[in-house]
Amino acid sequence: MIRVILPQHLRILAQVDGEVAVRVAEPATQRKVLDALEASYPVLRGTIRDQATQRRRSFVRFFACEQDLSHETPDTPLPEAVVKGDEPFLVVGAMAGG
Repeated sequence: MIRVILPQHLRILAQVDGEVAVRVAEPATQRKVLDALEASYPVLRGTIRDQATQRRRSFVRFFACEQDLSHETPDTPLPEAVVKGDEPFLVVGAMAGG
């Protein structure tokens, strides 16, 4: 199981408290985590990534193990600590402005 922490506004939309867990086949990748997340919580489709292109939304970032994974390819395997459930996969709303 992959532990996923969503930003507050997406937790409200999905009607969940705290982190969620999704099951993905190995190798665990961003794409597989997001596919499983959207399958479990259909209301999130289109909020984290564009439905047509499957590209990450501009103001959404991905982190794990204190690393910014936002610019990794969607099929890059996630860190082992995330796969084992020791560390969560974080979906973070980026800040912009001055």
